[in-house]
Amino acid sequence: MQQKDIVIIGAGAAGLTAAIYACRSGLSCIVLEEKMYGGQIVNTGEIENYPGMPGVNGFDFANALHQQAEGLGAKIQFSPVTAISKSDPWFYVETPNTTWLAKTVIAANGAVHRKLGCEGEEAFQGKGVSYCATCDGAFFKGKDVAVVGGGNTAVEDALYLSKICREVHIIHRRDQFRAHQVSVDQLLAAPNVKVHYQTQVRKITGEMRTEQLVIESPSGTEVLPVQGVFVAVGLAPNNQLFASLCNLDETGYFIAGEDCCTSCEGLFAAGDTRIKPLRQLVTAAADGAVAASMAAAYIGKKEWM
Repeated sequence: MQQKDIVIIGAGAAGLTAAIYACRSGLSCIVLEEKMYGGQIVNTGEIENYPGMPGVNGFDFANALHQQAEGLGAKIQFSPVTAISKSDPWFYVETPNTTWLAKTVIAANGAVHRKLGCEGEEAFQGKGVSYCATCDGAFFKGKDVAVVGGGNTAVEDALYLSKICREVHIIHRRDQFRAHQVSVDQLLAAPNVKVHYQTQVRKITGEMRTEQLVIESPSGTEVLPVQGVFVAVGLAPNNQLFASLCNLDETGYFIAGEDCCTSCEGLFAAGDTRIKPLRQLVTAAADGAVAASMAAAYIGKKEWM
């Protein structure tokens, strides 16, 4: 068993920023990451909306963040977390090879975009297939694109894209939207938006990049010539390990506000894993800084034996 002031779960923007702030506070920390550092941003070709760094490559950004954290003394262990428990005031964070004894835990494990599961989706990810219209929409200015989904995110994405793209197809498997009616009315009024109800995506095709979308509806199969496909069928948090420790909402997200505090004392949630109105790189980094600062304050006011 090894002891740390803070165990950070997840090495995305939130987790690595938390590590930077923890180290700068003089606290010992370990970052546990199942896959690779950087999180979802690694798959982004260019980042255009991070303040002060327009056009930075996603991999380069993640690498710089990783180097900064390690340069300050943060350690990253590439290992999944298999269990987490608390025996007041200590947390026990288990991995296949080690159990970490921690004064605080920062959950920065993110959320993953739900996939369509159709042919071509994986092959063209980052080559026309995107899961974030506000991140990547500018690359498709003046082009034809499709948005898949029928909730608020899909409708908002389609509205955003309608202002910069030539034509926007929205593919929805139901016969009506689940989004707020005000947004739906705006969408239906947009002259360059075409809605395909009761329709599902069957295939994404192309040579080097996305060129066509094969869809199927009750009236048959249709091929749409599009250069971009924006998937907006929801996010999926993976927070079941924490269900016995703190409150999650009905969809599995941590119930935590801007202070990143959960209902479990000493457990903080940062980034996409918590309920929040905007899930972006800049808000993930902000959460990481807040969570580490709150963790430092928590450690400072407790008596440890």
